[in-house]
Amino acid sequence: MTLIPDNYRSMLTLYQTQEAIALIKATVEDYLRKALNLKRVSAPLFVEESSGLNDDLNGVERPVSFDIKQTGSNVQVVHSLAKWKRLALKEYNFPVGEGLYTDMNAIRRDETLDNLHSIYVDQWDWEKVITPEMRNLATLKDAMQRIVTALCGTCDLLKWKYAGLPVNLTREVTFLTTQELEDQYPSLTPKERENLVARQYGTVGLLQIGGKLRSGQRHDGRAPDYDDWALNGDILFWHEPLQCAMEISSMGVRVSPDSLDKQLTLAGCDDRRQLPFHKALLAGELPYTIGGGIGQSRTCMLLLAKAHIGEVQSSYWDKDTIAACEQAGITLL
Repeated sequence: MTLIPDNYRSMLTLYQTQEAIALIKATVEDYLRKALNLKRVSAPLFVEESSGLNDDLNGVERPVSFDIKQTGSNVQVVHSLAKWKRLALKEYNFPVGEGLYTDMNAIRRDETLDNLHSIYVDQWDWEKVITPEMRNLATLKDAMQRIVTALCGTCDLLKWKYAGLPVNLTREVTFLTTQELEDQYPSLTPKERENLVARQYGTVGLLQIGGKLRSGQRHDGRAPDYDDWALNGDILFWHEPLQCAMEISSMGVRVSPDSLDKQLTLAGCDDRRQLPFHKALLAGELPYTIGGGIGQSRTCMLLLAKAHIGEVQSSYWDKDTIAACEQAGITLL
């Protein structure tokens, strides 16, 4: 369902919007590279189905798949590059303290179509080598704060170039765990809790997503084979036009052999142990890493105070969405 904010209008023309998107992507990429000590690499659009490299998200989303005529192999369009990046760090022989980033483009065919969600996903995927001793919340929080600082610096540049942009981001991240949110607001849904704290604090680092809370419920789903559920988090910003929390980044310290072993069992995914990626990880053959994805279109939407993600990316929309946006004067690309 499409939400149309009262009296909404884009602060930029269509031409200015395209110009601003280019500026955002170039600036954020440069800031992230410097803040996290990353090098750009090329990445696949699809991976072989039998490799175990595709991100299973919540375990129910259907990947777009097709067969290769010449070989008969089945491949899947990636949902994300969470697992591929870790393997790449090993193959490229990245040292501790350095990492990679890439443009990730994906198709998520089962995604809900609304103001914040599209079947087309574009994000900066990044991954960095760490030591076993760095697998802690301090490492995670430091990376999250660095990303927020990069986005805030980009916002400052945009507001200098486009006077009147009504975007004010909170630089200091407030960190909260999903259990703390449940304890404070047990009667609210997870999304209601996120909206409440994002409105209160402006920028929130929401930690420890994936495992069951004391209520027996999960705050949100998380695949068991990339993030350590005790050492992951989402970066949320308050988005004024839609009056809601906007998740810009999902990231985490990646699973160790021990935590992967535990989480596969908890998630009922023990069958994955025989996949090449999982076998290598369980055998301790992959580096310890931290990484995540940062939504490119959502970042543009946030920094340009847009009401619909279709204003900053060209995707597919249903007839009702197109009609609602046309009536409200919202231009979908």
